[in-house]
Amino acid sequence: MAYQSINPFNNELIKTFTNHTDAEVESALTQAYALYQSAWAQPENIGDRQALLRRLADVMTMHQDKIARTITLDMGKRLAESHNEVTSCIDIVQYYAEQAAELLKPVAYPSKLGKGWVEYHPIGIILAIEPWNFPIYQLIRVIAPAIAVGNPVMAKHASNVPQCAQLVEDLLREANAPVGAYTNLFVSPDQIAIIISDQRVQGVALTGSEDAGSIVAGQAGSKLKKATMELGGNDVFVVTDDADVVTAAHTAVGGRLYNAGQVCTAAKRFIVHEKVAEQFIKIVQEDFAKVVMGDPLDENTTLAPLSSRKSKDNLQKQLDVAIAHGAKVLCGNQPAEGNFFTPTLITDISRDNPAYFEEFFGPVAQLYVVKNDDEAIALANDSHFGLGGTIFSTDIERAKKLASRIETGMVFINRIGDSVAELPFGGVKRSGFGRELSDLGIKEFVNHKLVVISQK
Repeated sequence: MAYQSINPFNNELIKTFTNHTDAEVESALTQAYALYQSAWAQPENIGDRQALLRRLADVMTMHQDKIARTITLDMGKRLAESHNEVTSCIDIVQYYAEQAAELLKPVAYPSKLGKGWVEYHPIGIILAIEPWNFPIYQLIRVIAPAIAVGNPVMAKHASNVPQCAQLVEDLLREANAPVGAYTNLFVSPDQIAIIISDQRVQGVALTGSEDAGSIVAGQAGSKLKKATMELGGNDVFVVTDDADVVTAAHTAVGGRLYNAGQVCTAAKRFIVHEKVAEQFIKIVQEDFAKVVMGDPLDENTTLAPLSSRKSKDNLQKQLDVAIAHGAKVLCGNQPAEGNFFTPTLITDISRDNPAYFEEFFGPVAQLYVVKNDDEAIALANDSHFGLGGTIFSTDIERAKKLASRIETGMVFINRIGDSVAELPFGGVKRSGFGRELSDLGIKEFVNHKLVVISQK
């Protein structure tokens, strides 16, 4: 596996990184485990770890322009989107720097046996296996809570964003993180399997594809290691007959095209009531036609390239199969230079069309027109995935009832889905298990230790 940074805009090779040897991996494990066994990781020293997070937030703030540019050069998103990612990362670090001690306070459990409470203790090294689409954010949302708890982190990042992977380690070093707190690894799948099996590693956090998740979850499960999996999504965007259609349609376009559509929680399946479908389609088509494809470092660009030629080719093949099985193209599917992909809207997708159950990781949206709420819910839940979703309706009580019926980990009403530090993130079905961020995320990789004092 070659760790190479290739600019998605012009396909120029920027830099190649050397893989870590088995000896280097063993040294990293030794250092991380020594830190876990030290006083640094003990609950009473959480103040020191929060101070480290505050320093990290300051360092990231100081270098935010550099971080954003590195993101864009590594994976191709628009510079404005990269800046948004950096801001989100700083917010996450600051959240745990400020709230970790409160979130990890012992919780009382009254009992007839006596006075009981649960304490939260670190469990050991956490292995993070992360994707390229949000190359700093995906790391930070594992690193920040892990450091707050006292769990050292070792990370295997996607092979096409090695500059971002190395940059995070550099930022933590500048923040005076102790040796072993965070280690970036350029390693192979075989080495990953060995790391998971190591008894010093007690947790695995993966964000990525369904295939990668099933492999890593199986490896972790076979060694009785705790794991969290944030996998794919095929999120619905439901528009009822009483919705503000103009706002809904513009929001749907933004939710589908952000990060060139390479977002697990992107609006992918537009489920629109028949009474407002014509107006909704017209606005989406117009907005799709207005995109400006260009250099993601140029502020005038509104749609960035896909992350690689392989991503573009795979998306086109997926779209071609959908069309061959009867899907109708309402707009898009036009040739585009380089790694760019024309925003595309398809409809007439039957249940026996492979596209019906697939995630399109790029600027391709599916449209389904429904007669009522029950039909919308049936479509929404007839999916292998269950990550996020959006409902647009002016009747909030109606929207709340619909939200409760959708089988997914997150639902947003009258706004596109988003991720912030104080809210839990995660899904159900093949979208994975476990939660990241918020109070739930910080308690995924802890020992929930019960202590009871006898009444006698």
